[in-house]
Amino acid sequence: MTEPAAGRRHRVPGWFSLAAVAGTLHTAITFYWALGGKALLWTMGESFIAKFSDVMWVLFPLAIAKGLGAFAPIWLVRRGWPLRRLSLFVCWTGSAVLIAWGGANTLVGNAVLLRAIHPSGGFDRSTMVGHAWIWDPLFLVWGLGLAVGMWVTRGDSAPVR
Repeated sequence: MTEPAAGRRHRVPGWFSLAAVAGTLHTAITFYWALGGKALLWTMGESFIAKFSDVMWVLFPLAIAKGLGAFAPIWLVRRGWPLRRLSLFVCWTGSAVLIAWGGANTLVGNAVLLRAIHPSGGFDRSTMVGHAWIWDPLFLVWGLGLAVGMWVTRGDSAPVR
């Protein structure tokens, strides 16, 4: 397979945009918390708040990583997947992790909220709601958007004309 001419752009399917939106929401709230914001912090639980209240700045590197993960696939697909094998491997791996983590935690969190699972030490309802209804479904959507985007562009190496 030949590489596209330098500077040529590829079409970006909406699935990558969906993934980027979910990743951007995660990124934005992480930056917000790192800057000292308090909204939705209750969804992370009392232990998280107690542990990190004086060092929320440590969330900056996490926010940067999330931001890169949200937008790198769009950049890569627009450029025809430079370093194709490596970039696809990284994106497929990221997608699998996001789907597994987000999917499993969404299912388990909702099962706990529905009382189908009874944690032996009990649970913090606010934290469980945050994970079951906000953060983990966003991870799942992010991973699914990325996976479907890569699936529909597989074998696509021709730049948009």
